[in-house]
Amino acid sequence: MPVPPAASVAQVALMWEAKAAPGRGAELLEWARARSSDLPAAPGGPQRAELLRAPGDRVLVITWWDAPYDADVPELPDPPPDLIARPVHRWRFESLGSPGAQPAPAPAPSPAPGTTSPDS
Repeated sequence: MPVPPAASVAQVALMWEAKAAPGRGAELLEWARARSSDLPAAPGGPQRAELLRAPGDRVLVITWWDAPYDADVPELPDPPPDLIARPVHRWRFESLGSPGAQPAPAPAPSPAPGTTSPDS
């Protein structure tokens, strides 16, 4: 009977995006930077965290956790209402690995006792 490939660790990515109130982009960016650094350190914290910005004073924080999709992991809170132009958007994604990465092949089955392999 073939041996199944080793199970991979589940990974979930949390995305948090906010749009700053007019003229408050730098403040929102610093607020998000401070809250991101408040997340617990690994091994209990995210395996990776990234802070990004985009035109229109939008701030994005992505954190990757070694946990299943529905795990209870810390999320960034909402900023003070006067700092944002609209409610925060949040998304949760299950990691499927890197693009182009191939899953590890399953090991070749062992010949049954008393038989020989095709290479013999």
